[in-house]
Amino acid sequence: MSDTASARPPRRTKSIVILASAGLAILTLVSWTQVWFGVTLVDGTTIDVDGQVAAPALSALALTSLVLVGALSIAGPVFRVIFGILESLIGVAVVFSGILAAGDPIAASASAISTATGVSGSTSVADLVDTIDGGFWPWLVIVCGVLIILAGVAIVATSRHWPTATRKYQAARLEPADAQRTSVDDWDSLSGGKDPTTND
Repeated sequence: MSDTASARPPRRTKSIVILASAGLAILTLVSWTQVWFGVTLVDGTTIDVDGQVAAPALSALALTSLVLVGALSIAGPVFRVIFGILESLIGVAVVFSGILAAGDPIAASASAISTATGVSGSTSVADLVDTIDGGFWPWLVIVCGVLIILAGVAIVATSRHWPTATRKYQAARLEPADAQRTSVDDWDSLSGGKDPTTND
């Protein structure tokens, strides 16, 4: 009973960390699909700029994090640490993408403005912008990135205590009923807890 109770906290920690990491990756991916900025040009034209334009790398980062979480659930202790470090690095990249977009929304919206107007060049594009309204999605991505970093740290710190995967069913070896017994078979029987002197 005490062994079962002592195994619960590590198992619970593993579940929480994995589910939280998956949730953060999904939230980052959802944020990437939303409208991040509303740009109004000097001629009155309005352009909606979504995360796919403002931070195109986020989709790859979020999907990579999801794959990593899937692998983490079946990984051994050494790979858990490696995956935890990778998860933190993904979080750093997510934070960096969010900060770049939130810090310079005109630059983040430049490709959308160029597509709508045919004007290119950072200075020329900036001259076309009258106002730009920023939403909360870039900031949400930054928060997600910070939490992903912390999730990676938690993986590294706690994964060595996680329960290891066990096989419920052991592989069975089939032999003909009339096969000749050998000394190796007798040793195998002893290893399995059976008396080799019996005929069962």
